[in-house]
Amino acid sequence: MTEEILINVTPQETRAAMVQNGMLQELHIERIRSKGIVGNIYLGVVKRILPGMQAAFVDIGLERAAFIHAQDLMPRDGQAVQYQQHDPQVQITSLLSEGRNILVQVIKDPIGSKGARLTAQISIAMRNVVLLPKEAYIGISQRIQGNEKRSELLQQLRERVDAADRPGGYILRTVGEFAPPEAVDAEMNILNRTWESIAARIENSRAPMLIHQNLPLATRLIRDLDWNNVERVRIDSRETCNGIRDFVRHLIPQATERIEHYPGDRPIFDLYGIEEEIQKALNRKIPLKSGGYLVIDQTEALTSVDVNTGSFTGKRNLEETIFRTNLEAVTALARQIRLRNLCGIIVVDFIDMSLHEHSEQVMRMLRRELQRDPCRTSVSEMTSLSLVEITRKRSRDSLLHVLTQPCPTCQGRGTLKSPHTVCYEIFREIMRTSKEFSASSFLVTASPKVVDLLMEEEASGVSDLESFIRASITLQVDPLLDPEQYEVVFS
Repeated sequence: MTEEILINVTPQETRAAMVQNGMLQELHIERIRSKGIVGNIYLGVVKRILPGMQAAFVDIGLERAAFIHAQDLMPRDGQAVQYQQHDPQVQITSLLSEGRNILVQVIKDPIGSKGARLTAQISIAMRNVVLLPKEAYIGISQRIQGNEKRSELLQQLRERVDAADRPGGYILRTVGEFAPPEAVDAEMNILNRTWESIAARIENSRAPMLIHQNLPLATRLIRDLDWNNVERVRIDSRETCNGIRDFVRHLIPQATERIEHYPGDRPIFDLYGIEEEIQKALNRKIPLKSGGYLVIDQTEALTSVDVNTGSFTGKRNLEETIFRTNLEAVTALARQIRLRNLCGIIVVDFIDMSLHEHSEQVMRMLRRELQRDPCRTSVSEMTSLSLVEITRKRSRDSLLHVLTQPCPTCQGRGTLKSPHTVCYEIFREIMRTSKEFSASSFLVTASPKVVDLLMEEEASGVSDLESFIRASITLQVDPLLDPEQYEVVFS
């Protein structure tokens, strides 16, 4: 599949869209005022240790203290770190003390009310290689397949590190599988010089302090691209385009000619229909070509996805209709996960299928589609209720959280109280007040719909209430009030 990368640069933000066969697949946004900090290295101060959670809060100079877990303080030992939260052999209090300075790196941006997630396992990435300056671990990307190939690459990497007597550890990235030895060596030299400058900066810094800042979005994206599938990169800023060309010329010289400046008067995102796709990505309901649809609801803890047949009736029988809808939903779902950057726990409610082979085919297709996702995902087996749980690594806010905020009228519920409900709340408020105070009259101010309802359909209720409390009730419209707002004043 051919891919195009479109980069829109303004003084306020940078947006990068990955378009595959004419369809938007991924969107990255970086704003100057809320720039992502994943990859940044800080000299922090331990502020508070939580033994019960085996974690600590670290001040790195941000508005909210960042969070580090004991497992992220332990070095790699050649395998994935195996750590139990209540392991009696390792306690957070034996690893950290309050007031101590610690060098940390951000692995998750602050999300909602949560501070940034940190690690003491520092890493600095280039295109083909990652340097682990504080460790001796030598490894290969998990995405590189084949035991023989992995063993061969691992041996070559070890020989290259030993021959140059390079300090620290290294990981060969996925795109480094086919990188020429001289390119890998050159990157290792750059990484070593980068770490030397960081180490020197640490000596002259006072915590909390930013020590090393990650590359900006456009440059970082270009560095990590799989250029075997990228047809071209179009950038609407000449300055950014020239800067990226200079960056690529030394790192990926064969890709230089594929980076173009877009000089057109029409905005590049409008030209490719990206703006319209972004608006669609904020909707709950996602239509499928067949007539079915997905309903996506994001909450703080998880995201639920409901698959529906909608107007799709099929041509053969009900089981075939359901099967085809589920298959189409899988493709749309995988795209929406990447586009919306849905992370954490994602629960998908597929339409119940009576044939086991249909369920198996849907699951195979789902796993295949998710393999293209650059973020690490795992998929559970389908339950008897046709539910599938997907977990996806979270490192930054979802598109919904980046572009929107909770509605001030409904407070993020997504629904409003009906005018009838507000009317009956007003009645109860008047009853409550009349019992506590001796009032002869009440003035009710509410939104137009509520007042209209009180004066027409609920007029008898207002009259009965006046007789019961032996006080007059006057109604007044305030068009500036939200549908749920009202005021009751007595005298």
